[in-house]
Amino acid sequence: MHRILFICHGNICRSTMAESVMTELVRRAGREHEFVIDSAATSREELGNPPHPGTVAKLAEEGIPVVPHRARQITHDEYERWDHIIYMDGENRRNLMRILRQDPEGKVSRLLDWTDRPNDVADPWYTGNFDATWRDVFEGCQALLEKLD
Repeated sequence: MHRILFICHGNICRSTMAESVMTELVRRAGREHEFVIDSAATSREELGNPPHPGTVAKLAEEGIPVVPHRARQITHDEYERWDHIIYMDGENRRNLMRILRQDPEGKVSRLLDWTDRPNDVADPWYTGNFDATWRDVFEGCQALLEKLD
């Protein structure tokens, strides 16, 4: 069983997009029984809010069902529940490590570090460019699924 938690700042744009994309890629591969997938925030700013309308629209455009989700914040106690805690950018990592305090089992990684193009995932909160975020998230999730084969 692969237990994956995607992380971003507010849990309404990038991490929810990654949760939905990974869930659909796993479904298409017929591997649903192998995965538990969720997402969370490092902040409390969007708690209880649904995915951002831009995320919802981009996923619909790409034919990816939106996983029902409300923004939540990761807690320190969750570390043991996940095999992979995957963040979107350096700021997420800093905030995540404040919450987790440490990563003794090496579970924490950046999504695009699973690809041949290590980088931060584009943040649409500031740019409104959900196309760039989609490209990054889709590439990262595809690579992750391939490497967890």
